[in-house]
Amino acid sequence: MTERPEAAASSIARPGETLASSAAVRQSVTTGRSQVRPVKVIRPPAFSVGTIFSGLQTLARYSDLLWILSRFRLKVRYKQSALGWTWAALQPLALMTIYTIVFTRVTTVATGGIPYPLFVLCALLPWIFFSSSILNAVHGLVLYPNLLTKMYFPREIIPLSYLAAGFADFLIGCAILAGFMAHYRVLPTWNVLYVIPIVMVLAGFAAAIALLFSAIHVRFRDIGLAIPLLLQVWMFTIPVVYSLQSVPVRFRKLYLLDPIAGLIENFRTVLLRGGRPDATSLALSAAIAFACLAIAYAYFKSSEATMADII
Repeated sequence: MTERPEAAASSIARPGETLASSAAVRQSVTTGRSQVRPVKVIRPPAFSVGTIFSGLQTLARYSDLLWILSRFRLKVRYKQSALGWTWAALQPLALMTIYTIVFTRVTTVATGGIPYPLFVLCALLPWIFFSSSILNAVHGLVLYPNLLTKMYFPREIIPLSYLAAGFADFLIGCAILAGFMAHYRVLPTWNVLYVIPIVMVLAGFAAAIALLFSAIHVRFRDIGLAIPLLLQVWMFTIPVVYSLQSVPVRFRKLYLLDPIAGLIENFRTVLLRGGRPDATSLALSAAIAFACLAIAYAYFKSSEATMADII
């Protein structure tokens, strides 16, 4: 059988149509690729307010990656340990026991009638959350050089994921604290709801310190060696093993410039004393914490472009 002339003529592609169709295919392929893999332009470092807002927009688009890495931290945190998540309870309990022996047998601390084990445990929980999150987050970037050199994602996701793991330990510690409060018959009041903003400010300040020192640690590895010492000294400058009333009145305004001092004292007040937090110290702690967070985040994003080259 033979083709009809009209069909044969229609089956022959004209040169102009062939070029047009090829261009359309290339354009469609290019459009499809641009939709699947958007281009990220990494510009030179810049320390500005615009860096903060653009970084937050990018972080919001990668929120699923932050969630996945946070879950990964929780899964591997105690995966190969025999006691597993029991370690989250053993650390505050061991420290509480040691400090109770020292500060009740060797010396005395004014607690306002609160049993000392409960007094010190209530302060240890926010401090352990703060210090352990920073200690782990600072080393996060240098532990994963392949991620930083082979693909792009907001680098702050790595240190922030360690804060999620530290918060899980904090919740376990709060359950133990509730058991001690029941044992000593200390009943919470509705003021316990102030714990939520206190912990939010605490997490914001922890994120500020973690972002700042993790960015510096990429360039200067001395930070990783200095952080444990810094945290040990820092703990004795805040009311963990002693109360705020032990600080001389003439030094308290200067003392409360440390956001952690005001946050821990207010955390103890709303849980154990059933009162409202001191509005002045809480507002001051929040203002300093979030100002530090903005500055630290701007510095982190300004140094993000060179992290892959330095690490």
